[in-house]
Amino acid sequence: MFVMTTDQRQSRRDVDRVPEAVAALSAIPTIRSFDRTAGDEFQAVFDSPGALTDAIVILAELGPWSIGIGIGDVERPLPTQTRAGRGAAFERARIAVTDAKRAPHPVAVVGADPETASSAQTAARLLVLLVGERSEAGRAAVREMRRERTQSEAAATLGVTPQAMSQRLRAANWYLEEDTRMLVTRLLADAR
Repeated sequence: MFVMTTDQRQSRRDVDRVPEAVAALSAIPTIRSFDRTAGDEFQAVFDSPGALTDAIVILAELGPWSIGIGIGDVERPLPTQTRAGRGAAFERARIAVTDAKRAPHPVAVVGADPETASSAQTAARLLVLLVGERSEAGRAAVREMRRERTQSEAAATLGVTPQAMSQRLRAANWYLEEDTRMLVTRLLADAR
């Protein structure tokens, strides 16, 4: 199992962004849904590394989050509320979110095998870097491409030329995102 514990960065100088993040993540399939644990933290339980990767991307797009991923067993049956869960994955997620708060690319992965967890963490940090550093124009271009449009259709929707759309997608590293997502997903699965 995977447990994601997420903490809002610089929350003392910002508004509460937990409701916005939880709403943005609501379509992601989880075993136990995103649930506020305390203050500006929330947590969810996953069994799918692909869904976990999707959640990482959404949080990276939103910006001010430290993401901790714990991999391991959970006590069964899982309680109805995520925050009441127990087990190694929950404990590791707590360690991971603390580690993520100190990292320049704020995601950390802790699992039973430190080597595979470290590989998954490196890939997840690359994904956060790739997605998090996009300009607003790049984010808009990527949003249109995710709607499964052609590049020409996306350009027309944004009111830019196909050449400008191509430049935006290149600057946003759109062409690397899918490969990086697949790498993160595979490495998370290996670390399970």
